[in-house]
Amino acid sequence: MDDWAFKAVLAPIIQIQRLNMMLGGKRQHHFEPKPGSARLCTSNLGETHQEAIPMNNHSMITEIFLLGFQDLHNFKILVFFVILLIHILTIYENALVIALVTISHDLQSPMFYFLRQLSLSDLLQSMVIVPIMLRTVINEGAKISLIGCIAQLYFFAISEALQCLLLSVMSYDRYLAICNPLRYSLLMNQKFCFQLFVMSWLLAIGVPFVALISAATREFCNQNTINHFFCDYFPLLELSCSDTFLPWILAITVSTPVVLFPFILIMVSYICIAQAILKITSNIGRQKAFSTCSSHLAVVSILYGTLISIYVVPTRNQSQTVKKLLSLLYTVVTPFINPLIYSLKSADMKKAIKTIIL
Repeated sequence: MDDWAFKAVLAPIIQIQRLNMMLGGKRQHHFEPKPGSARLCTSNLGETHQEAIPMNNHSMITEIFLLGFQDLHNFKILVFFVILLIHILTIYENALVIALVTISHDLQSPMFYFLRQLSLSDLLQSMVIVPIMLRTVINEGAKISLIGCIAQLYFFAISEALQCLLLSVMSYDRYLAICNPLRYSLLMNQKFCFQLFVMSWLLAIGVPFVALISAATREFCNQNTINHFFCDYFPLLELSCSDTFLPWILAITVSTPVVLFPFILIMVSYICIAQAILKITSNIGRQKAFSTCSSHLAVVSILYGTLISIYVVPTRNQSQTVKKLLSLLYTVVTPFINPLIYSLKSADMKKAIKTIIL
């Protein structure tokens, strides 16, 4: 994504980063390049990239090189078109859900209200991550400015946090609809839905910003290469020549309320739903309910399982290849299957599509 589009949003971070670069020479770090020199790195593209600019007695990073997937060889064209196809379908599916819920009078229940927000977060995530991922695949790497890298990280964090919070809200909505149907309309009224919507967006925007500020104020003067297909938080911290203990701990701490707590709420909600389903006497009704809940739980398990393993309980000795594969699940696969599982399988959604087409 273009850097200029993010500068207004990230203006405080940019100013702090520039101040750190100006003061870099007054601080002592373990990294001390020769005065007046700038290190160079050669990529698989056959180009030599300027990695840093000399700032007093430190060479400060101004751009990042993403390695992406380095061992694709003859399969990179195939992988490129597969990811591109998934990206196009993801945009189409989520845009369709947003449009249908907006214009259809039959899709105004709280569930579809939150599904529209979920599709918006999936759309944002796909647009932020996949384009540069495609560049890393076809070119065996891609360059991005440090500011652009931080911007990508922030908008990715917003979309991921929003997705986690919305899934927990939707699980609570299903719990009330199945386990407390008589009070459902009273509890899930328009005002309460709007409050949940606003709270989810505020937490998604505010909580990642705390960890991002801590990371962005570090000095980046080590190598400029990230062994990933997008600017992820912990790989970015590895480029810092400052102490990264605080950003590391802070990221794990702030990820707990937007990842771990919603996951617990979802599990509790679905346990209660399962108990209610077991009381259903009709075999057909029970099978239908279990089918719906199992598909929802599959999506939740993929998303939260990968997020918890990477951000809540990260391990430094975890294989980078494993991390990339796990990241593919929540950056590419989840935004693609969310509309299929939660929205487009719905009978009401199918009815709305037929109404518009006919």
